[in-house]
Amino acid sequence: MADIDLAFWTVSPGHGELRPAALRPPAAGEVLVRSLYGAVSRGTESLVFRGEVPESEYQRMRAPFQEGDFPGPVKYGYISVGVVEDGAGAEAAALRGRVVFCLHPHQARYVVPASAVIPLPPGLPPARAVLAANMETALNACWDGAPGMGDRIAVVGAGVVGSLVAWLCARVPGAEVELIDIDPGRARLADALGLTHRLPAAARGECDLVFHASGHPAGLTTALDLAGQEATVIEMSWYGRTAVSVPLGGAFHARRLEIKSSQVGHVPPQKSPRWSYRRRMELALSQLVDPRLDALFSGETPFHDLPALMQRLAFEPAGALCERIRYPGTAPRDDPDTQSGDASCTA
Repeated sequence: MADIDLAFWTVSPGHGELRPAALRPPAAGEVLVRSLYGAVSRGTESLVFRGEVPESEYQRMRAPFQEGDFPGPVKYGYISVGVVEDGAGAEAAALRGRVVFCLHPHQARYVVPASAVIPLPPGLPPARAVLAANMETALNACWDGAPGMGDRIAVVGAGVVGSLVAWLCARVPGAEVELIDIDPGRARLADALGLTHRLPAAARGECDLVFHASGHPAGLTTALDLAGQEATVIEMSWYGRTAVSVPLGGAFHARRLEIKSSQVGHVPPQKSPRWSYRRRMELALSQLVDPRLDALFSGETPFHDLPALMQRLAFEPAGALCERIRYPGTAPRDDPDTQSGDASCTA
């Protein structure tokens, strides 16, 4: 007989609630995961919550293990860190007791194929591992932009993804990276990550490469202004149904600028012959062991308060970075020395 659990649903645009979710025993090759932590992907999930997914994107925007359809009711999300409590079959049995990441909607317990979960690497606390989906997006953008040694790089938008892109680019030898944001308070975040923050008016132009991740059309204008002759602007923002005005007059053509889209749903063509989605996610998880990345969290909310949190993030998100979700039975604070293989340290 199926057990009953809880999952978050966007019931209609601007309204969400926790609903009962049937929980069956795992079949052969499946695992039962108890969630420890989740997080809200503020840009995409806010668009989903507000009902701003264009009809043309209903199928492309579907998340793994999504239930329902856009605009709603829909069970949507893709950030879950939990412990494998049960499983059927040899592969699943080997995962029992391991802390794993899964691209799954917000739900306290769930059953998925064993192949859908990825064990956390040693040294990565479960509470920080919820940044994996954001790091995966940032890695994909860096592959698309191909930052080179000594490049002058600007990242416009100091949200979670933009900050991770800047953090990755700053590790390229000789790269000069500026994290651009209209909020002066983002200077504290940049400093915590070892980065340089600039307001748009103070940013250095003639960049070799510019990433735009602010989510606002004005940020794209700033990105184009900062690009040097024949430079590339990597557009990471997704606007849903919002029409965006792009300044393609002036010197845009004379400077031979390129605007290139980046979207995590596809591994870039130059990588796809060798890189699977799983290999990319394993790389993303491995990059999160640095404790400085804890600066990207702006709050932690109990799972039962997720409907109110989504309302706030969708309509009043000022200052929010990554908002972590804590599930029942998980300690309010994560021990930074917790090792990923021992679930007893976090639950």
